[in-house]
Amino acid sequence: MDTQEKFEFAGLPLAVYREIAAHLRQVEGVEAGLIPQSSQQFDYSQSQINGLWISWSANSRLASRQRVQQILAYYHSLYGV
Repeated sequence: MDTQEKFEFAGLPLAVYREIAAHLRQVEGVEAGLIPQSSQQFDYSQSQINGLWISWSANSRLASRQRVQQILAYYHSLYGV
């Protein structure tokens, strides 16, 4: 069974979301993708992306999960979101 989580980083631009997803996909046993914005109203200050999903395979190692947390913490500290 796979475990999937959703993460939201308010106000991040599309390019940064893509960078985070690409970075996460390099971790063994991890898949990541973008969740499109669901709002029908355009808001210039709102990201084009609603969030990021991350999925771990059932047999992914603890080291992989820890690496994901390190990557997310890095982007959190870099962009302050």
